[in-house]
Amino acid sequence: MDLASRLSVTEIAGLMMYSPHQMVPSLPGEPFSSTYGGKSFPESTAEPWELTDQQKVLLKEDHIRHILVMKLENAETAANWSNAMQQAAEELPFGIPVNISSDPRHGASNAGAEFKSGGSDVSKWPEGLGIAASFSPEICRSFARTIAREYRALGITTALSPQIDLATEPRWMRFEDTFGTHPEQVTELGRIYCEGLQTTENSSDGWGRDSVCAMAKHWPGGGSCEAGRDAHYPFGKFAVYPGNNLKDHLKPFVNGVFRLGGKTGCVSAVMPYYTVSWNQDRKNGQNVGNSYSEYLIHDLLREKYGYDGVVCTDWGITQDPSPQIDSFGSRCYGTESLTEAERHLLAIENGVDQFGGNSDIRPLLEAYQLGCKKHGETRMRKRMEESAVRLLTNMFRCGLFENPYLDPEESRQIVGCEEFSKTGYQAQLRSVVMLKNQHAMPVRTGKKVYIPARTIKARKTFFRTWEEGKTILPVDQNLTENYFSWTDTPQNADFAIVFIESPLSDGYSEEDASGGGNGYVPISLQYRPYTAEKAREHSIAGGDFREDFIDRNYKGKTGTAANEADLDLVINTKKAMGDKPVIVCLRMHNPAVLSELEPYADGILIDFGVQKQALFDLICGNAEPSGLLPIEFPSDMKSVEMHCEDLPFDIPPYTDSTGNTYRYGFGLNWNGVIRDGRAERYRNSPSSESEL
Repeated sequence: MDLASRLSVTEIAGLMMYSPHQMVPSLPGEPFSSTYGGKSFPESTAEPWELTDQQKVLLKEDHIRHILVMKLENAETAANWSNAMQQAAEELPFGIPVNISSDPRHGASNAGAEFKSGGSDVSKWPEGLGIAASFSPEICRSFARTIAREYRALGITTALSPQIDLATEPRWMRFEDTFGTHPEQVTELGRIYCEGLQTTENSSDGWGRDSVCAMAKHWPGGGSCEAGRDAHYPFGKFAVYPGNNLKDHLKPFVNGVFRLGGKTGCVSAVMPYYTVSWNQDRKNGQNVGNSYSEYLIHDLLREKYGYDGVVCTDWGITQDPSPQIDSFGSRCYGTESLTEAERHLLAIENGVDQFGGNSDIRPLLEAYQLGCKKHGETRMRKRMEESAVRLLTNMFRCGLFENPYLDPEESRQIVGCEEFSKTGYQAQLRSVVMLKNQHAMPVRTGKKVYIPARTIKARKTFFRTWEEGKTILPVDQNLTENYFSWTDTPQNADFAIVFIESPLSDGYSEEDASGGGNGYVPISLQYRPYTAEKAREHSIAGGDFREDFIDRNYKGKTGTAANEADLDLVINTKKAMGDKPVIVCLRMHNPAVLSELEPYADGILIDFGVQKQALFDLICGNAEPSGLLPIEFPSDMKSVEMHCEDLPFDIPPYTDSTGNTYRYGFGLNWNGVIRDGRAERYRNSPSSESEL
């Protein structure tokens, strides 16, 4: 491309970086806080959409044009901020526009009690597993098209989604964000999602003003983390393949998002996961993070499968590691002995185009100089231009060079509008799976309900900081009283609803490490303390410069759930209610071992991330449950420990006290087991192994 050839190396390096998370506006005390004219936002006279001092530096001095936004106050502010970003970029040499991106922001789990009909927030939808649980390709298509409309109205032109990892390891932290366990279902939904995001109707090549670039993640699949430990943390960096089943994890990419049925043809960007895909390098035999693997990126992704879109690393893989293995970050797996510049060069040599979460241009420019010494300036310049062309192409595809500006009033009317909000809410209703119903539902409105408070022990957060123990009321009383009469005692209630989560467990213990152990403990899917008597004698993978051992085995150790009290809540509520119905609403992050609680529940609803209002509408019969399991619930933890992390459906599913088995495709409606053929189309789908 002519433009890429005109850019300086510094300007190309700016294109190859991604900004830190941006908050609009940026407030004191928030993550990534910034200043306005040297002052905090409350101290300044700035409008909420004005650029921060740091954002101006990102554009002008660092030449960054890919901006990741985290918080947007409302649609009107977002549109004005996007316009300010584009105007500032247009005034700089070459006028290269800004490609604003976002992590998924449509999840309903943290939404308010009512679905929105104004323009201050996006419509709310279930998480990935919930979309899969609807077993409706049309809901997935509507989901993607709605996201595209709302994102473009917010100024967002790249979505850091879909997550098309196979959910083969039930203990994995990111299980709920996937489209489920079945390779063919995940493949189809990934394809539909990307087509919906990227396609502008009536466009000759599918691209245009309504398009949003999709970034599929995580190559070559992150769902097989050993023992469920996640690669955000050094103690969880290994993906393992004891079933020799990398081929299934590749299917959603190779047979799915690389082969779109629409005119856009292929997903515009791919993100490798942090993981070290253990012993999968068939060429060099190296165990390094996926972006650093010549075999996985160059040989497989670029050469064998011919992928020529943007490859963007996951966030923060190039920085030097923390001295603590129990830390958030430290993700330069297998390249700890290299400098930051050398890590950048290695990834670029493999075919990586962009570095997520890296806004420091110096290591990238140093990598260029190292590459010139190693390969010659002509070859290194050509390689950098290849990345520039890929990155600029996505901007052209979305029409950013023609007109990147928004009408804030139009944005306000589009984002979170009644049509999109109602459509998302209907998807929420259709995502909930009813597993059990012993004459517990539907419940006539106005009945007296008892809803007990939950207690959660202190636990490590996502960012590996300690969160204090807490007691919470799981649902707003005012919302509840739109449906039922609230009572504080089970004795006065006609029925009870117990809101719980799947077990909250952790795979690493500083206490164990400081006591002479290796720090590794089991991640448990049961509520009561679990002792791993059937765990492997030795871990499959291991090795870290912070550890003086290889074996990460935890056999014989005990794992505990921070929310063990959820089980007590179900049992004690049933005892207090006697013959009166107890309905359990389980917010599922991971598939729990339900043998502990199922006998005490008269009804069970599985929630993959919906508003409480949706659960009430189902319980009272305003809507009928129709969701089906896109995963399976394990029979026990022993079976989980003995399974292969990379294999789907190799754990015996749980059979409940009524004789129903909680396997893939199971779900109930008011008439009993649903048998409408939605799941059979995947069960009977032919294998595509020969195409891999």
